[in-house]
Amino acid sequence: MDKSEFGTWSHAAADWSTEYLNNVGEQPVRSQVAPGDIQKQIAASPPEQGEGMQAIFDDFKHIIPNGMTHWQHPRFFAYFPSNAAPAAIVAEQLAGAMSVNGMLWQTSPAATELEISMMDWLRQAVGLPTDFKGVMQDTASTATLCAVLTMRELALDRKGNQEGLFGKPPVRVYASSRTHTSIDKALWVAGLGQDNLVKIDTREDFSLDIDQLKQAIIDDRKAGMLPAGIVICVGGTSMGACDHVHEVCKLAQQEGLYTHVDAAWAGSAMICPEFRYMWEGIELADSIVLNPHKWLGASLECSAHFVRDPAKLINTMAIRPEYLKTYDQQDLTNFSEWSVTLGRRFRALKVWFLLRAYGLEGLRERIRNHVTWSCQLAEQLRANEHFEIVTEPVLSLFTFRLIRKGASDKELDALNLELVARINNDGRIYLTQSVHDGIGVIRFMTGQFDMEEADIKIAYEVISEIGETV
Repeated sequence: MDKSEFGTWSHAAADWSTEYLNNVGEQPVRSQVAPGDIQKQIAASPPEQGEGMQAIFDDFKHIIPNGMTHWQHPRFFAYFPSNAAPAAIVAEQLAGAMSVNGMLWQTSPAATELEISMMDWLRQAVGLPTDFKGVMQDTASTATLCAVLTMRELALDRKGNQEGLFGKPPVRVYASSRTHTSIDKALWVAGLGQDNLVKIDTREDFSLDIDQLKQAIIDDRKAGMLPAGIVICVGGTSMGACDHVHEVCKLAQQEGLYTHVDAAWAGSAMICPEFRYMWEGIELADSIVLNPHKWLGASLECSAHFVRDPAKLINTMAIRPEYLKTYDQQDLTNFSEWSVTLGRRFRALKVWFLLRAYGLEGLRERIRNHVTWSCQLAEQLRANEHFEIVTEPVLSLFTFRLIRKGASDKELDALNLELVARINNDGRIYLTQSVHDGIGVIRFMTGQFDMEEADIKIAYEVISEIGETV
């Protein structure tokens, strides 16, 4: 394919995308193929000569969609959403055409300066103070890794990157037992080790036990270890657990520890002022991550990483070989110095399109609807004798399980796994399982960008109908 054909096939892709988005609700949510079905249809070796675009596009239509789980389906109630609002998709096409590497200001000034502006728009949208600055990472996992590396370097007086960790006291990071496994992985990649992530038990409200945290810090210092930072959970993945941000940050300030708030999912809801009680005290945190690609409609990848003092992050992440220096300009922001990767996509464009196309009030309405509809479903299931609500709704997330009189927890765990499998094989909705305090539960959350109230009614119909057969 040469440039003369680009317009034809770009239009064909746009037409297919339009039809897909209009009709995705008619497809099974989770892919129904068996392992290996797709790979069997792909040639074993690459072609020596180029093929015509018609044949390639036909194969795409024939092979790929059937093997996709449809994250844009209005009844995708599993995991957290990976949304792609139409306006953001248009922006992604434009960004793809330019295909810039925004690693430095000079490699595309508009990419850098729009990112600065969009991070400030997001800051205002979620109510953060003006002293927070931000960068767009690919995912929350990367933002958390950057935060853990910053904790490490501050604790080691910025000697870890240069000298390594050999011969130094163990660097300790603290987090709730209900935090996401990306925290564990950050400790792995940062070279600190799993054993130095101290998991703190939670209280009855599922928040981190502050007294146990205090004692753990005291004990570690007595043992010759080096406390470095605390990861604070706001909206945990399994059932929405939230730590008390103000309480933990005050303790961290007393102990000289760096704080990172993982609000990857729940943070987007903070565009609604009535939900900001969930992270009261957020102004005291050192860094925060939230994912616009989860609940605001920005397509993957788009993770907003805010820091109160950018110098701490930059001093940890920046490396400046001669070929990356810009001598004819001063006081530049080079976002590659704020992250692990050198190469950077033009993520800010889709945020600009998104926020302008829907406005904060349009996005707030969606989130409020999702919360309301999820709570409605929880009440319907609560009233059904075959089910119980295990954890109450946190925003749009709650957990429930199928119950049978006289059945043991082990038997109920097996029944609920069977229920999830049958629901997902049915195809009308998509759910996932989890474990809460030792028992099997089913997660339910709303958040797909274009879902409607009718989709919640279908969810109840499917759950109750199939639940009666298990």
